[in-house]
Amino acid sequence: MSNSLFRKKSIAKIVKDAEQGFGDGHDAGGLHKILTVRDLTFMGIAAVVGAGIFSTIGTAAFNGGPGISLLFIITAVTCGFSALCYAEFASRVPIAGSAYTYAYVSFGELIAWIIGWALILEYAIGNIVVAISWSGYFNNLLMGLGVHLPGWLLNDPSTAFKNFTNATAELASGKTLTDDARQMFQGYISTWNSAPIVAGKHFFINLPAFIIVVLITTLAYIGIKESKKTTNFMVIFKILVIIFVIILGFFYVKPANWHPFLPNGFGGVLAGVSAVFYAYIGFDAISTTAEECRNPQRDLPRGMIYSLIICTILYILIALVLTGMVNYSELKVPDPLAYVFHKIDQKWISYIISISAVVATTSVMLVFQVGQPRIWMSMSRDGLLPKRFSEVHKKYKTPSYATIITGIVVGVPTLFMPMDMMTDLTSIGTLFAFVLVSAGVLLLPKNENRHGGFRLPYINGRFIVPILFIVFIYLMKDRIVTSAQNLGKDSLQEVLFLVYMLIGVILSSLTFIRSYSMIPILGVLSCAYLLIEIPAISWVWFFVWMAVGLVIYFFYGYRKSRLAAQQGNLKI
Repeated sequence: MSNSLFRKKSIAKIVKDAEQGFGDGHDAGGLHKILTVRDLTFMGIAAVVGAGIFSTIGTAAFNGGPGISLLFIITAVTCGFSALCYAEFASRVPIAGSAYTYAYVSFGELIAWIIGWALILEYAIGNIVVAISWSGYFNNLLMGLGVHLPGWLLNDPSTAFKNFTNATAELASGKTLTDDARQMFQGYISTWNSAPIVAGKHFFINLPAFIIVVLITTLAYIGIKESKKTTNFMVIFKILVIIFVIILGFFYVKPANWHPFLPNGFGGVLAGVSAVFYAYIGFDAISTTAEECRNPQRDLPRGMIYSLIICTILYILIALVLTGMVNYSELKVPDPLAYVFHKIDQKWISYIISISAVVATTSVMLVFQVGQPRIWMSMSRDGLLPKRFSEVHKKYKTPSYATIITGIVVGVPTLFMPMDMMTDLTSIGTLFAFVLVSAGVLLLPKNENRHGGFRLPYINGRFIVPILFIVFIYLMKDRIVTSAQNLGKDSLQEVLFLVYMLIGVILSSLTFIRSYSMIPILGVLSCAYLLIEIPAISWVWFFVWMAVGLVIYFFYGYRKSRLAAQQGNLKI
């Protein structure tokens, strides 16, 4: 059974299937091949420059001060290792499916299913978070125009109840509150009390979040050409706004605010890892459009790398402007960009930023809503999901059924689900994919399907990787001791850290013995470290999610696998 669980698809077979059509009506040739390197770069920027630069950057700056700009560089390098590995795969395996397809080639079917299931966390659940964020930005925009929607149409039940409970406790505590705080708490109470009662319970839904998902899903259903044009327009708009904010903001920078550069030490900078990494999620989404690229082997790698470089430069400049305009301690707010200009009495700029935030999050949703159906389409072609998921619309040339299901999976939860924990779950799914893609490069056949395209540069890691890991051990010596001492105290976070250290020792040793390439090894180690920094409770839910996925695989995918039928292992 173990051999059948890890059966692999050859690159030559994948490319041949793509050229001849996948059979059973799964005709890849039905997809429009219209995307250029510019379109792919814009899609990458669209996926990356979203809620992160308009919201989570504030929390990261609050923890790390001006030094947060260093964390953007560190995170970009980390993502860069994975981006280069993605680029190698995209050049060798120019087929829709992203990390799922790459894992099928390098690790085999079971790991491919696991990563495909994890990608649902990145794309589908990630889009739930973005849609809820969009709703907040959109509501702020409406309020600026004097339009006030009822609170029960803007909140999920859990968040509304939590806000009501906290507000009631704060007002009853007798504490001295600012006028703004008192007004906010009274608003929470008023929202709860004014909500309609349905079946004896207060009724709350996030209607704007649901509506934007329906609209974006419709656009993704209609066609890649329309999605491309819309994405390009939104990217140009938000980049112009960000550049405008950077240039104007520098005139209000006070260099004194950059001192001290690391107010909470490097530990404070690292405390923003989760928030900063969330800002980078999505650059890999363009690999799902491989079959709609004019020249995927050349353009996909370029699009990934170009978008990552451009976004990193923008993030660093924004971080310096924010922390230069006001003291870092003031930036723990939901909308830091709008806040700093409001602080200097430039409210009209805050309004422009609010418009840009709505556009930016819309573009993120569009890219993710385009990406998810194409992963399901690839899994369906392989027999791991029902055939309907790989249906291509005769007129629009899109994976129609998969797009509709994606819309339902994302849209319905936005009505009533809170954002808590979902950001971390999205990060786990993404980092998990990054780790496997980086490791998978080491297992690729050396010369199979080499017809030009991107080639990952080989840098012998025999000495570099072990030395870097030894330095890491020295820097983390206190935590290693603490983790070992707390091992029996049911601390999942410490267990994850010690598992990471064990993996690091094994990979460093193997790299020394076998002279592995440095880039993929550092990609695995750096992304794996970011993984263990995610709160333990999110890992518990991730394991539950994986368990559900494995049940589905063994009851359906394992028996229906087309590769199994081709190899004569099973009948389907």
